[in-house]
Amino acid sequence: MTESIRKNLELREERFLHPRAARSNRSTRQKKEKPPLIRTAFQRDRDRIIHSKSFRRLKRKTQVFISPQGDHYRTRLTHTLEVSQIARTIAKSLNLNEDLTEAIALGHDLGHTPFGHMGEEILDELAPGGFRHYIQSLRVIDKLEYEGKGLNLTNEVRDGILKHSKGEGPILPRERDHLPLTLEGQVVRIADLIAYINHDIDDAIRAGLLQTRELPEPSVQILGRTFSKRIDTLVKDVIHSTLQSDYDCIHISPRVFGELNRLRDFLFDRIYRREKAREDREKINTVIRAIYRDLLSHNQKLLPPYPPEDPLPVRAIDFIAGMSDNYAISFAMEILFPRHLF
Repeated sequence: MTESIRKNLELREERFLHPRAARSNRSTRQKKEKPPLIRTAFQRDRDRIIHSKSFRRLKRKTQVFISPQGDHYRTRLTHTLEVSQIARTIAKSLNLNEDLTEAIALGHDLGHTPFGHMGEEILDELAPGGFRHYIQSLRVIDKLEYEGKGLNLTNEVRDGILKHSKGEGPILPRERDHLPLTLEGQVVRIADLIAYINHDIDDAIRAGLLQTRELPEPSVQILGRTFSKRIDTLVKDVIHSTLQSDYDCIHISPRVFGELNRLRDFLFDRIYRREKAREDREKINTVIRAIYRDLLSHNQKLLPPYPPEDPLPVRAIDFIAGMSDNYAISFAMEILFPRHLF
């Protein structure tokens, strides 16, 4: 009886979603599973992500500002929720699969390090073969969650998570193989950008590092002067531009796209590379390297035994990448300034 609920949901997808939208009944997993009784495959993925330990840890991971004095600055978790909200709005308006979009959005930063991108840069220097948070997100999903068994998410969700990140690279790359395979994954890729550019501006103004009048005037004129107006303009433009296309990919108009790029460059110059950020990086470098050395030399017993085929340095990187900011700081303080000395 309950199985008919899932089948009805799948039938609704077949009938009402855009022809290029992903269908949950066509999804695949690395390990085959018995279909859920009530939920679709993408709904099951979303729920597995929400109930994962790595998702809960996002609440205490930095977005941009390290240990800010105030309750209203974004964390990696609130960033994730904002990405999800923007992405779902776009997906629903384009008649795409909202469940797939939500699952990708909620899981896209599961592998992010403590201390934001500065933490990622330092782990990239330490990790054998380098470190990228989007690759780590897939590793968390496939190999680390559920005591090493992994979450066994659908390949559509895995692909969207792996290809969501842009860094300072092109927002819409010319090489299609760098884009997510599904339109839903592409929606999350651009929703991530819309979210972080606008909430990082908002947080920088809250921190007194920026004033609204300092934002590039062309961007303000075209996108809007306020946080909500800019998001509204960007979301509407993505929806309108994609509706005008043949849905070959998710589109944004050249005019709006140019101003989005201008704002991103402005943030890199004024916020992400500011002098205080360089000072913070030195402190974070000390914390992370102290933990790494300690895990390899004294505290190997803290490292989980999975994946068993991976060497200690790789598992040490996994351990550090999963830490919250507060846990990393307290762990390092005990190493550098043991309480028994005082």
